[in-house]
Amino acid sequence: MERILILVAALAASLIIVIKSADLFVDNLVDLGSSLGISEVILGVTASAIGTSLPEFGSALIASLSGSTDIGVGCVIGSNIWNIAGILGISAVVAGVIETNTDGLKRDFSATILTGLVLLFFMFFGSIGKVAAVIMVVVYLIYLMRLINAQKAYSKDSSNERMKEPLDVKKIGLTVLGFTGLVIGCRILVYTGVELADIAGIPVMIMGLFTLAIGTSIPELVVTLSSAVKGLHELSIGTVLGSNTFNILIGIGVPAMINPVPVEPLSLSFDAPVMILVSVLLVLLIRQGGMKLRRSGGIILLAVYISYIVMRLFVLA
Repeated sequence: MERILILVAALAASLIIVIKSADLFVDNLVDLGSSLGISEVILGVTASAIGTSLPEFGSALIASLSGSTDIGVGCVIGSNIWNIAGILGISAVVAGVIETNTDGLKRDFSATILTGLVLLFFMFFGSIGKVAAVIMVVVYLIYLMRLINAQKAYSKDSSNERMKEPLDVKKIGLTVLGFTGLVIGCRILVYTGVELADIAGIPVMIMGLFTLAIGTSIPELVVTLSSAVKGLHELSIGTVLGSNTFNILIGIGVPAMINPVPVEPLSLSFDAPVMILVSVLLVLLIRQGGMKLRRSGGIILLAVYISYIVMRLFVLA
């Protein structure tokens, strides 16, 4: 009982660290982006997305090195479903609306859906090996090239030149401090969450799909929610979409270069298709909302996530 109380206390403390660190990270990252003339959406799908995805990537990599690849795959797929249906759902409900634009919809949403299909295709072979891993990493590099070209086009707009300001060393330091707090806080959060799940006797694959997936996605949640509430909609939605693309292509691709990643039948027939379907649903909700994810759309996404949990834990388990 004493150990459980300590773990719960550590869990609560880590949540406070993560929330405060995310606030510091978002505010200063946006200021730095403006100083460099980087668009909000590009900042979201690169720096913010990759930064907040490091816990998932680290979990998948460690799982691969230790031979527990089931946890890694479950963590990535579960995290991506949670990112869209859970995180964007919660953010839209709290903020009231999250806006996007046509260019972002075409480039970043298509990338998210495409990477989901790429993963599903390779899963049909029973495991994800080195050849598939190389292809996935190359696809991510191509996506990065598209982002670089988009940023170049953005920078050519003379109206954006006046946004540039001298770099503030203090803001760089605060951004790094915020990110460091995110990493440390999330590490404590994931450790305590896994320990509590282990005490409760939760199965390994379920632990990956839910406990680790949601735990390692806490940075995306607090950054996305904080951005949405502050009106930084492009940063908010860009963080989630960029994170999902990174999670699949790098979060699974790099570990698969070390050890083949086996595919659980239920992940192939249910989890991965659900991941793709919630991505498509998000696009439909945004189009229906006039390029906005409204509160009603957020409620629908949350309802879908709850339905997924019920199906996965109680019907298909």
